[in-house]
Amino acid sequence: MLVIPSGSYRTADFVAAARDLRVDIVVASDGDLPMGGIGKARTITIDFGRPEWSAARIANLTPSPDAVISAGDRGVTIAAMASRILGVPANPVGAVAATRDKGHMRGLLDGADVPQPRFRLAAAGEVERRADELGYPCVVKPRGLSASRGVIRVDAPGEASAAERWVRDIVTTAGGDADESLLVETFVPGEEVALEGMLIDGDLVVLALLDKPDALDGPFFEETMFVSPSRHGAATQREIVSVVRAATRALGLVTGPVHAEVRCGPDGVFLIEVAARSIGGLCGRALTFGLLGESLESVIIRSALGMPGRDLDAGAHATGVLMLPIPHDGVLVSIDGVEDALRVDGVTEFDQTIPDGRRVLPLPEGDRYLGFLFARGVTPDAVEDALRAAHEHLVITIDPDIDPDAASPVCR
Repeated sequence: MLVIPSGSYRTADFVAAARDLRVDIVVASDGDLPMGGIGKARTITIDFGRPEWSAARIANLTPSPDAVISAGDRGVTIAAMASRILGVPANPVGAVAATRDKGHMRGLLDGADVPQPRFRLAAAGEVERRADELGYPCVVKPRGLSASRGVIRVDAPGEASAAERWVRDIVTTAGGDADESLLVETFVPGEEVALEGMLIDGDLVVLALLDKPDALDGPFFEETMFVSPSRHGAATQREIVSVVRAATRALGLVTGPVHAEVRCGPDGVFLIEVAARSIGGLCGRALTFGLLGESLESVIIRSALGMPGRDLDAGAHATGVLMLPIPHDGVLVSIDGVEDALRVDGVTEFDQTIPDGRRVLPLPEGDRYLGFLFARGVTPDAVEDALRAAHEHLVITIDPDIDPDAASPVCR
């Protein structure tokens, strides 16, 4: 059983992995699902706003699912609840719920002395005072949103009050409570690294460390590139793994995919967040495993079903992905230059994920990318160079003046 929001980038990749493994898959979602022309999977409708009801609906399916997997943050609690009813291996509901609440997560990590930013929770009207207590620069963020949506760096008291109003508007737009407490935390300088892993009987198996070559210093934190393997030294990589392992234990996570973000700064490695799911968007396509190049989705399904293990070492090549950011709001007219980008040595694929004619929003309001560009090479440096060269060929046209009522619904 795959729990996934409608419109997710990843549905087709999971369905394809299940097909290759000769596994029957049922997709639980809240709307229509694009299958990418690879055939249809059986589907059931759930409601992410009613997790208990959705979990029971999944658990009552006949025949009963042997495993329940969530492909995104919104479904992890439902998947854990359904798994508990079914009696199949899963993370505790409380553990995955903690990954969905950044404030609660910070408290659990603090109790376990996991290195992380200093933080405060701020009720309505308190962000500036909490920011003053921590000192500047600091970061204001919602407790429950993902993909850097609503995350804003502030450098002075006046900016903190403005950021609070902005973040609360974003929370409201996303369907949340505008008066809920926000998280204020110190800004940690340094390079950001992502860890992709699997928990097997509570033990963290590292699948990949992915560098983020572009500086993420704010005021917004839009990720633009992942490159693997990491170019950090062996000692730093060991520290990254140690910090993430401590974080998963502090939260009580014991099984399934883990995606973590850390900052490697002058004072060491700090845990930014950890999620009980795999890397988002189409970025997982940049990772393959073993001699046969098994996909990340295949690894996740096999692990959930307890199927015979294979080599989980990353592929021999360096790989990377560039996520096309949305430069400004408006209507996407076109992305040109794709053929020239694909001619760049090392570039392997481009996938446009927002169709022409859609209204788009950049961060901090938005949470989607225009597309994903992939490359492979002998070294991480070669991969990064290829992605940057290919990006230069792309011409993105977004018209801010088209009548928004005449365009398709907004892509946040």
